[in-house]
Amino acid sequence: MKVGAVIITMGNRPDELRALLGSVAKQDGDAVEVVVVGNGSPVPDVPEGVRTIELPENLGIPGGRNVGIEAFGPSGRGVDILLFLDDDGLLAHHDTAELCREAFSTDPKLGIVSFRIADPETGVTQRRHVPRLRASDPMRSSRVTTFLGGANAVRTQVFAEVGGLPDEFFYAHEETDLAWRALDAGWMIDYRSDMVLYHPTTAPSRHAVYHRMVARNRVWLARRNLPAPLVPVYLGVWLLLTLARRPSRPALRAWFGGFREGWTTSCGPRRPMKWRTVWRLTRLGRPPVI
Repeated sequence: MKVGAVIITMGNRPDELRALLGSVAKQDGDAVEVVVVGNGSPVPDVPEGVRTIELPENLGIPGGRNVGIEAFGPSGRGVDILLFLDDDGLLAHHDTAELCREAFSTDPKLGIVSFRIADPETGVTQRRHVPRLRASDPMRSSRVTTFLGGANAVRTQVFAEVGGLPDEFFYAHEETDLAWRALDAGWMIDYRSDMVLYHPTTAPSRHAVYHRMVARNRVWLARRNLPAPLVPVYLGVWLLLTLARRPSRPALRAWFGGFREGWTTSCGPRRPMKWRTVWRLTRLGRPPVI
């Protein structure tokens, strides 16, 4: 199976980007074709053979990745598998691409693989980087219902069937939107602890827009994908969870502003999932109310 990789960058981490590209070049098996997308910024110097695209404006994470997908042809069809890697990450092992080929070849219903993210110095995987509710053991691989945006592999047939990432989200929850659409189409998602991306431990709230976009996109996610009776349940649960976490007053104000924006602005096309998909998500351990 042919493997490609999409990396988006703001051009502000040239050393980390070069290290990541080096780790991709060292993968076992056939060479991985790489496209680096400068998301509203010039692309730093990259090794020969790495394709680059420089966008005149920042399209956000999903928008930038969608440009990278299309660089491999419509829906990425020029390759069978696409890796999506954060530009400050590093593939820990040389066999990740080969493990992806094996996983997708042996399981024809496997659509997406989520890698394990580990701190390069401590080896610790943050709880939020294990895409399931029972996240206490990051070394346990399992079927899951979502995936990590900057450390994953997607069968390009998934994009051909369900479309790409939602451009309008810009940042936050775009992976779950794609995951729900893929699951609704019959694909499965695996979390693999043996496929590792090294990435420094960070907090998502470091982004200035975090609280507003997390809330807005949570509403959009529900409005786009859930059966109507589940929309208020899902959003009510997340409202209670947000309050229980006791965010600061400015953070809470930004969150409620985003929540309001999610209801008053267009969320894009609505395609509610089938009730059998709701049951599948429930059997996988994460019913779509949390």
